[in-house]
Amino acid sequence: MASEATESLEKLTIAEQPAVPVAAPEKNPHPSGLSFEERFDLVRSVAEECINDEDLKRLLANKPTIIAYDGFEPSGRMHIAQGVMKAINVNKLTRAGCNFKFWVADWFAQLNNKMGGDLKKIQTVGQYMVEVWKAVGMDLSKVEFLSSSEEINKRPDEYWTLVMDIARKNNLKRIVRCSQIMGRNETDELSAAQIFYPCMQCADIFFLKADICQLGMDQRKVNMLAREYCDDIKRKNKPVILSHRMMPGLLEGQEKMSKSDPNSAIFMEDSEADVNVKIKKAYCPPQVVEGNPCIEYVKYIVLPWFNKFEIKRNANNGGDKVYTDVEELVADFQSGSLHPGDLKPALAAHLNKILQPVRDHFERDANAKELLKKVRSYKTTR
Repeated sequence: MASEATESLEKLTIAEQPAVPVAAPEKNPHPSGLSFEERFDLVRSVAEECINDEDLKRLLANKPTIIAYDGFEPSGRMHIAQGVMKAINVNKLTRAGCNFKFWVADWFAQLNNKMGGDLKKIQTVGQYMVEVWKAVGMDLSKVEFLSSSEEINKRPDEYWTLVMDIARKNNLKRIVRCSQIMGRNETDELSAAQIFYPCMQCADIFFLKADICQLGMDQRKVNMLAREYCDDIKRKNKPVILSHRMMPGLLEGQEKMSKSDPNSAIFMEDSEADVNVKIKKAYCPPQVVEGNPCIEYVKYIVLPWFNKFEIKRNANNGGDKVYTDVEELVADFQSGSLHPGDLKPALAAHLNKILQPVRDHFERDANAKELLKKVRSYKTTR
């Protein structure tokens, strides 16, 4: 006897329906006020990699209400990439007409042993992170924050049927390849819970009815697993993957920021003095752009936020200069006409301007202040 959950799973299989072709750009104006090309360019700009452009065009041309999603483990203080870059990307997607669902992945953080597996602490961190995004300037008019534990418990038959079907259709080796999504390596000794995690994250995409997966490049493997699952169930219209760039740590050789290393990143409520010291110590060799975190911060945080980057310096060093595109800045830095001694103070000043509303919020709002106090008292676990 087929259960409601099984029927729900079968609805995902739409082999009898042909994939919707890419339509011509709409003649009637989109509610966003943007043309088809403007919407595509805006959405595409959030991603270092898109899988794939044709699917994205088809989606924008044919679906009136598009759902984009990102899931995050509440696992400690929020660094600037997760705070500011995510706000920039979400604002672009909602401006293009998407609705955005944040999956507050409390159960996932527990499975991955974040906060020592203490669910109450994890949920407190989740509340703190929402407060950060509110304060930094994310447009929340088309944004939902959904708790994974709450939402799964509302529709457990649907969710766990999906998880089990994904698990049955993949071998252990394929699932272990996804361990990067948890900040783990394939060679790590994984717990049984961590083996289960990728199957659940893959299921999230279908459970949330997401059309776009807008996560970091480090989540690419499980998003590809979701597209492969569509092949398995004969589903024609696959989720589009928009993977944003992973920002490097501030110190030499750090490929990505780490919440467990406070010197590797700017955190969203860092004081002005903290930001100044961290940027001063940051790896920024003269005329070297490759692997230079200061250049990356300007390119992916400052310029998208302000649409300009202002250098203040005395006339002997070339005088003040305003950059509006990264190519000119990179050319000047490589030639030596822009020195780290001028770049760093300007970078710190711009970052402090972005972060000041967040500092003010956590100082003036009693609830936010208490949340931050608790989060700072927690030990961040890998």
